[in-house]
Amino acid sequence: MPRDIPSADVMPPETDVDVNSLLRLQDVLVRRAGRDILNVPDWSVPISGGVTALIGPNGAGKTTLLRLLQGLIKPDAGSLHWPTGPAPSRAILLQSPVLLRRTVASNIDFILKRRSIAKQQRRDMIAQSLTKARLEDCANRPARHLSGGQKRRLALAQALAQAPRVLLLDEPTAGLDPTAANGVENMIAEAAADGMAVVVSSHELGQVRRLADRALFLHAGRPIEAGPFPSLFDNPQSRELTAFLKGDLTW
Repeated sequence: MPRDIPSADVMPPETDVDVNSLLRLQDVLVRRAGRDILNVPDWSVPISGGVTALIGPNGAGKTTLLRLLQGLIKPDAGSLHWPTGPAPSRAILLQSPVLLRRTVASNIDFILKRRSIAKQQRRDMIAQSLTKARLEDCANRPARHLSGGQKRRLALAQALAQAPRVLLLDEPTAGLDPTAANGVENMIAEAAADGMAVVVSSHELGQVRRLADRALFLHAGRPIEAGPFPSLFDNPQSRELTAFLKGDLTW
């Protein structure tokens, strides 16, 4: 049977983590059609920075967990405990991001207007966002004319323009070629280096090794193992994670 992993396993190994920087899930259940699709007895993740990866086979509960963290769905039981004070600002990028039928620059400007940022400051922030996304030469191009990788970088730039404390990413490089995926990964790494907490689901284990500070392995809607990198992959403790890393885990 899957093991319940204590929340300390997801804390960064190099330092003690202030409990005031932790998001904690306790006895969380999400049910659909009478079936538990997510069952998290106890899991904590630091939101003070770094990258936490959600890994597991299709149907493991990764997207459901991300949507729960964003507040798009509510648990049928249990609770989410954010650090003291209101829940921190969050932005989510789903597998199929929606772009506005506007220019590349206008897509970012739309987000900044919603934050009531003055016009001149918006211009500067748009320029900065386009540079980070390597889209400065596409500012006036209709977003729908971008390549797949460019669209994904623009969608990520929109998410970052919301200035979230926590960035939630669902398979952000799915369907991209290695070059395009590398551009998205660079943006994620830069955001984490700037102090943003990133929670990302990924099927690409090489990507997880490149980006993650820690990871949670899910199977059949339950947490099986959690821990820091690279020890989680190098020394799996459960038969499920061992099989998953070998490509032998079946749903």
